[in-house]
Amino acid sequence: MPVRVGDVAPDFTLTSQKGEPVSLKDFRGQKCVVLYFYPKDDTPGCTKESCGFRDRYEAFTEVGAEVIGVSGDSIDSHQKFATKYQLPFTLLSDRGDRLRKLYGVPATLGLLPGRVTYVIDKEGIVRHIFNSQFDFQGHIDESLKTLNALK
Repeated sequence: MPVRVGDVAPDFTLTSQKGEPVSLKDFRGQKCVVLYFYPKDDTPGCTKESCGFRDRYEAFTEVGAEVIGVSGDSIDSHQKFATKYQLPFTLLSDRGDRLRKLYGVPATLGLLPGRVTYVIDKEGIVRHIFNSQFDFQGHIDESLKTLNALK
């Protein structure tokens, strides 16, 4: 069953690009979380999306949200990607796509890992889901719109 709006977001613990464990429960009661799944580090679309989150990162922090990117890439790949593009937020390594499967993120054309963003409130409830493989800016805009409505 894929995660839907109104569901409690499934908890997880994955390793960040800094080699540190990050759990969703660590943010509960403190911050909203924008959890975005993307196909692969350093590809044109994923770079555009991630840099879009980077460029608006201050707007996310101003509304009390943390941005977290997730892909199946290695920790080393995430380190290089974050450094190359000066990404100020956490990237998590989902080797084996376990978290992607837990959330029910669909594949595009059955092959390419999907690009889906979840806005999760401070209580851990999914408030918005944006699913688009090619509308990179929409992931950022829809997330900020939802977060501003939650204030």
